[in-house]
Amino acid sequence: MTTSRENGSLYTKIENRTATVEFGHPAGNSFVSELLERLTRSFQELSRNDRVSAIVLQSEGERAFCAGASFDELVAISTLDQGKAFFSGFAKVINAMRNCPKPIIGRVQGKAVGGGVGLVSACDYVYATVDAAIKLSEISIGIAPLVIAPAVERKIGKAALGELSFYPTEWKNAYWAKEKGLYAKVYDSIAEMDKEVTIHLEKLATYNPEALTAMKKVLWEGTDHWDALLTQRAEMSGRLAMSKATKEALAKFKK
Repeated sequence: MTTSRENGSLYTKIENRTATVEFGHPAGNSFVSELLERLTRSFQELSRNDRVSAIVLQSEGERAFCAGASFDELVAISTLDQGKAFFSGFAKVINAMRNCPKPIIGRVQGKAVGGGVGLVSACDYVYATVDAAIKLSEISIGIAPLVIAPAVERKIGKAALGELSFYPTEWKNAYWAKEKGLYAKVYDSIAEMDKEVTIHLEKLATYNPEALTAMKKVLWEGTDHWDALLTQRAEMSGRLAMSKATKEALAKFKK
């Protein structure tokens, strides 16, 4: 079942040292700014929770994992400050995930677009189904995946990032994403995936939390500058959103 709330939904459940964070939105589990802010706060709060050893990030329903940022909010941008604030939403979430000392396990049941690919890239270990195709569609609507690019590149490399970015209308299937390193494992069905996710989390809950934190710190070495970098990228994206070419592209897309 999926939410009908226009600002989306976000639920967190803690059980057996595992926190499950589930987000949802009626428009393909996309993100409005308010929902991104809530997700950022959730990761920050869980970072300080000693009862949690690992976190699962998942979305509602059995279809799309995440359609990216809200198209309606993007179209409504009318100033540079609004544009920077809009794109800062994913910047803050990615940095909250990066700074979280607990391993974040992604559960991807369906397609991920744009910012959704960024969220998946910021996870530390990702399970997916065969339906979890990915696409970076930003350039087709006059902007570019600048904010999420560092996270995506960290997982799949610069060449694969370019392949996704410069063919923004092409879907890459789940096995392509696994081959590039975005997904750890791919399953034929949600049921099979969830069975393995449960087994994995039960094991993680028994491991030394300090060892998990130490390993995560190693995996994210060299990213300390991302607080400033992603904020800069958000401003660059805001400028693109204000350009004449982007406004024309969005107008055509709406038609």
